Amino acid sequence: MSLARRQFLQTAAAGVAVAAAPRWAFAAEKVVPFRISLAEWSLHKAIRGGDLTDLDFPRVTKEEFGIDAVEYVSQLWGDKQAGSEYVAKVKQQCDDHGVRSVLIMVDAEGALGDADGAKRSQAIDNHKKWLEAARELGCHAIRVNAQSSGSYAEQLALAADGLGRLGEIADQYGLNVLVENHGGLSSNGEWLAGVMRRVGRPNVGTLPDFGNFCISGRGTPDAVWYDRYQGMEDLMPFAKAVSAKSYEFNDAGEEVQTDFPRVMKTVLNHGYSGYVGIEWEGGNPCEYEGIKLTKALLERIRDSVV
Repeated sequence: MSLARRQFLQTAAAGVAVAAAPRWAFAAEKVVPFRISLAEWSLHKAIRGGDLTDLDFPRVTKEEFGIDAVEYVSQLWGDKQAGSEYVAKVKQQCDDHGVRSVLIMVDAEGALGDADGAKRSQAIDNHKKWLEAARELGCHAIRVNAQSSGSYAEQLALAADGLGRLGEIADQYGLNVLVENHGGLSSNGEWLAGVMRRVGRPNVGTLPDFGNFCISGRGTPDAVWYDRYQGMEDLMPFAKAVSAKSYEFNDAGEEVQTDFPRVMKTVLNHGYSGYVGIEWEGGNPCEYEGIKLTKALLERIRDSVV
């Protein structure tokens, strides 16, 4: 059979297959500017109060909120930590409910910018189990903190050292290491951007949080804040995840403390198209309603730019 004849028959067969297949098989997935995930911290009161377990988190995320991507919080896993057997149970819950694992927010494993070199190395080592858990769950990153001490310049150098070394290890797992603005100098957008430039690794980036720009004294008259809108501009060039922190809504469904449309314009203007994680931290309404209000607001913003 000639080459031309063979190509003709292959093309004809492909056409028959297309005609026979159901129309939905070729429906293009809707292109959206960003996707929505849910941070486990949004339900920390329910989990710590015993109304939910962290194993319920994937199911509740899908069934209650219609969200199919989750972000875990290490401190809510308690003494179970990142053991392989427990991670397998979490993964099975995700598989059973069609939920994707995005990242793990890791806390209380030591200061990655500790001025004591031995303690800094220990903190790096402490994060390895979370890298293993993240890889097993199919996450793309772990979120860490950049605690340090000393002067502005000293903390920048120390944090960059710890983060860079952890980034080298994370490379072996195919994972990213992301730093959140989470108090202290990490809530100074200029400082944290400087840390990122000092590290200079493609797998070490930021997780900008809309609300965590209090450098010190939160809840006091002497609180020191970094401008959140400038902070988002500072951190978005390095962002590989975004946290949509919400505290309070008005009757129009707008978040009171942060201009969400303004912040999301910054996010999208920097070319970000990944997951935006809902992190409700308000006291009224309840966690479930706060999550729903935040999701509805993000969807309105998303739909307005599609």
